[in-house]
Parts: sequence; C-alpha cells; structure tokens
Amino acid sequence: MASEQALVHDDAVPEGRFERLPKWLNLVPMVLQWCWLGLRHGGIALPSTVNPGITAGGLVGEGKLEYFAAMGAVARAATATWLGVRNDHALQAPTVCARMREAGLGFPVVAKPDLGWCGYGVRLLANEDELGDYLRRYPRGEEFVLQRYLPEPGEAGLFYMRAPDEALGRLIGILLRDYPAVTGNGRDDIAMLIAADSRLRRATANEQHECRYDPARVPAAGEVVRLSTVASTRVGGCYRDGSALATPMLLAHVEAIARDMGEFLVGRFDVRYADVGGLQRGEFTIMEVNGAGSEAVHAWDPKYSIREVYAIVFAKQRRLFAIAQAQRRRGVAPVALTELARLWWRQRRLMRAYPPSN
Repeated sequence: MASEQALVHDDAVPEGRFERLPKWLNLVPMVLQWCWLGLRHGGIALPSTVNPGITAGGLVGEGKLEYFAAMGAVARAATATWLGVRNDHALQAPTVCARMREAGLGFPVVAKPDLGWCGYGVRLLANEDELGDYLRRYPRGEEFVLQRYLPEPGEAGLFYMRAPDEALGRLIGILLRDYPAVTGNGRDDIAMLIAADSRLRRATANEQHECRYDPARVPAAGEVVRLSTVASTRVGGCYRDGSALATPMLLAHVEAIARDMGEFLVGRFDVRYADVGGLQRGEFTIMEVNGAGSEAVHAWDPKYSIREVYAIVFAKQRRLFAIAQAQRRRGVAPVALTELARLWWRQRRLMRAYPPSN
C-alpha cells in the first residue's frame, strides 16, 4: 500500500499486558460475567432486546446493511455512500461497476462482507480487475458492501448507550484506532521495521490478511508507511482510549443519528475524521455501525493494566444487561439461545470463507 498519513505515534507503542494474552483467554472472564448477569437477569440472550429492529439486537449474525436500511435522512447524510451487492453466480464486474456509477461510487472503493467482524474480508479495491477478483473469491449467494473510501487519517469507534426511559444517551467510550504502520529511519527496509515490532509481526503471520507493500523498500527517515486498510489488532493495529475527547457537541450529533435509526439503544459507530478538534465538534463520517455485540475495545489501550481493562468491560456489560432488562419490561422478547447459536455458527463459517483482508 502506498505511503499515506496515518494517526500513529512517532514511536511504536509497546504491547500492553492484555494484548499479549491469547484471545480465548482474555475472553474467559468476560464470558463468565456475561453468564452470571444472564442468570441474575433471567436470560443469557437478554441483550438481544436492545435494538429490536436488528437481527438479535446486533449481538451476532446481523448484517451491515440492516443498520443502513434503518437510517433516516440525518443518519444517511453522516454515512459514507454505500451499495449492497449479492454475489450471485452470474454476477460480473462490469455489471457491478454500472451499479456503482448509479450509486455515485467510483474507485478506489472499499469492499466488506455484509456479515463481518474484526475486518475479515475487508479489501480496498483500486479498479475493475480487483473488483472482479473479489467477486471470484467471495462466497456465492452472500451479500457484501461496496463503500466510498474515506481518506481521512483518523478512525474512531463511538460507543453509544441509552436506556429506553432516558431522554439523552451516553458515550460510554471512544475508541481511537492506530493503523498498522512503520516509521522509516532511512536505513532499514519495511520487512526489518516490521520484524522489530511485536504487534506488527501479527500482520505478516495472518493467513486471512494480505499487506500490500514492498518489504524491500527503505522508507525515508520519518516517513510513515501504512500497512493495511483495516486497523484491527488482528493485523497489528493499536487501540487507544479517547473517551476524554467526548464533548456535548459530539454527543448531540451521535444522539441525533441514533434517534434517526428507529429504536437503536446500544451500539458503536465506526467513523473516520480529519482531526481531533473536528471529531469533538461532531465532524465525522460513518463507515459502519455495530450493535449490542460491540466490545468495549477502548479498554485495550496498552496503558491499562489487566485489572483496569476488565473493570471497564464489566461496567459496560452490566449496563447492557440493565438496558436489556428494561426493554423486556416493555415487552421486547429476546431471541432463543438456539437461534443465537445458529447465527454465531453461520458467522464463523462465513468468516473462514472470505477473501483475505488487505
């Protein structure tokens, strides 16, 4: 991938203790608390009530297009132009390109699975040939999203929660994502710079991710080379807690968007922004929306101890169940556990079949 400005630290941020834990291990305390809350409130699947218009409330198995379809004029105006595509057997790239033009889309464009997670299957496509390659590699009969590429350097996750009887929701966390990137020293090539960073080594050892760069290129001193379209920790990205950036203006804009999406009470808006001051004024563009299953990943900031990480995550899960319980009192029924399991299994199966992200 070509060099471009990215929001990264001048010096590589060391991995935090929580990051170094195996993914399955760091989930164990969260799952145990979830089960305890489920027993206390009378249902492990209870949080599926918080966004009634979305499959399972956004816990698992919902599509990105569901959130877009729920948007009114206010929310759509804040969202990057998108096009939903079903990859039928007869579909060809020229046909999709024609539909892109009708939707006001052009290359480069971002392709992402409708049913996605952690950036799996997300690819930046530069031309019709790359679109054709994506069509050939994408599971047949499944939908994906084409969306306008956003060049703004900042990426954030705005975690919103509102109880059904509250007049105003809350931003319980702001996630800042640093893209996988290296900073040149004028001597070492990109491969050597990656090898020296334990977090970035994950990007080159991930079978479901392709980094687009020339490993033999020697970046100039101070030159930042972004390595990936996605900023997930799965591919070497870094998460930081930007909750201190919350302002009344930012909350007001998020509130207006959430209120324009039907009964949307819990979720994370993943956005791009030009600068921190603009973000605080509510100047951002939505890439996608996630529901009740959104993790409080701002807690993954390397500055936090493992104890502090779980304190943040546990508080989020307690509030999630409290909102869900209020929804059940209003007559919203949770999905059955068997349905939740079916949705989870389908999502896991599809993730393994997606083209590698880049």
